[in-house]
Amino acid sequence: MGGDVDSTRWLTEDEQAAWSGLQQMQGMLSGRLNRELATSSGLSLQDYAVLVTLSAAAEHRMRAFELGRLLGWEKSRLSHHIARMAARGLVCRQRCPNDQRGHFVVLTDAGEETLAAAAPGHCRSVRHWFVDRLSPAQLAALADITRTVRAGLGEICDGSDE
Repeated sequence: MGGDVDSTRWLTEDEQAAWSGLQQMQGMLSGRLNRELATSSGLSLQDYAVLVTLSAAAEHRMRAFELGRLLGWEKSRLSHHIARMAARGLVCRQRCPNDQRGHFVVLTDAGEETLAAAAPGHCRSVRHWFVDRLSPAQLAALADITRTVRAGLGEICDGSDE
């Protein structure tokens, strides 16, 4: 990704507007949703992401490395966050019988109950601050855009673009 300044393809005005708008929107939206979720349920957006991901997994458990990959988190970030959530009783760790060094992150009953209580309010917030502000065509275009960018990032993360 390095290179010399003279060969850099600088962003056009429209490209810069789109990029900075995306960054500002994400920060503002995440901040708003995080505050509302914390106020209503005591969860952070990161807590919620872990709980939702585990609730969709078979047996409500997932290998830690898989959870980190799905969330896009580094190993140390995941480890610290899971430790804090485990201290609150939302998740627990279980040894993996096939790999003594590995473990599963498991959604506890308390975590499942907390998620069930938080989900309706969080859904209302997401709908109010995001979904209802966009037309069906805008939502479809955004879904397509995010798939395209995520696929490109996946190629880089898998090492196939290096």
